[in-house]
Amino acid sequence: MEKERLCQIYRTMKKIRLFEKKAGQLFAEGKIPGFIHVSIGQESVATGVCMQLRQDDYVLTSHRGHGHMIAKGADSRPMMAEIFGKADGYCQGRGGSMHIADSDIGVLGANGIVGGGIPISNGAAFSAQYRGTDQVAVCFFGDGASNQGTFHESLNLAALWRLPVIFVCENNRWAEFTSQEDSACIEDISMRARGYGVPGETVDGLDVFSVMTAAGEAIKRARAGEGPTLLEVKTYRWHGHYEGDPQKYRRAEELERARSHDPIEFFRSHVLKEKLLEEKDMEKIEEEVERELDEAVAYAEKSPVPEFDKEPEKVYA
Repeated sequence: MEKERLCQIYRTMKKIRLFEKKAGQLFAEGKIPGFIHVSIGQESVATGVCMQLRQDDYVLTSHRGHGHMIAKGADSRPMMAEIFGKADGYCQGRGGSMHIADSDIGVLGANGIVGGGIPISNGAAFSAQYRGTDQVAVCFFGDGASNQGTFHESLNLAALWRLPVIFVCENNRWAEFTSQEDSACIEDISMRARGYGVPGETVDGLDVFSVMTAAGEAIKRARAGEGPTLLEVKTYRWHGHYEGDPQKYRRAEELERARSHDPIEFFRSHVLKEKLLEEKDMEKIEEEVERELDEAVAYAEKSPVPEFDKEPEKVYA
């Protein structure tokens, strides 16, 4: 893999990590309204999948969707402004953290409803199929959403119509406050693909290269008209379901064990060991990302609050 590509991978994962950390800090300071759900620990999933997509491909995400936006190419400034609920945000402050979207980069929206984006991804995929393009749609959702009726109905329809959609289950082991063991009798959610006659694969979310390979193959099949794929990526969220979650439902040693398996550190150690990147390359990227995010916060803080008399505008397109 070329050095430029490796740098892009590291930049994306690092930007997701630092963006989420900064968002969590600002929320704790009372500068961000509502609730936020961060994806710290899951950076390799969004990065590995979106690195294989084109700008005109579609992405549907969930309430934990900041990382997907960043990986798809979102600008940090309007993204931070949107989370602040400001007028210069991607949705003019109307969407906030859980409903952020940007059609220019193919992100059709996050969704506060568990499993709500899955059937919408079928619609996006059908649109591409109907128009005769080779675009694909990717839907990100958690292990909890795989127990929703929308998941099963959507897989069935996508299989029947051979839609160019990739269903990406970010299995972070906890559906809000319920473990996977307490909500499903199967170890791998990808097994459910068999019931609909579509390929299913489980990938180690610690390894961004494995995620990229599996996603690339699924996207290639979808572009070729071979239908959908269910891709399960085993990962782990380091923070609670929401910022401020006391996390009484899981043990501290489980969390510490997960933190010792950091996907970003896994990438760093691999590229340094194989002499694919140098320490100075990654340090430069870290400095650039930190500077970019500081500028994004300043941009969001200076952005005006939406004018209430204009709220009815842009309700319908």
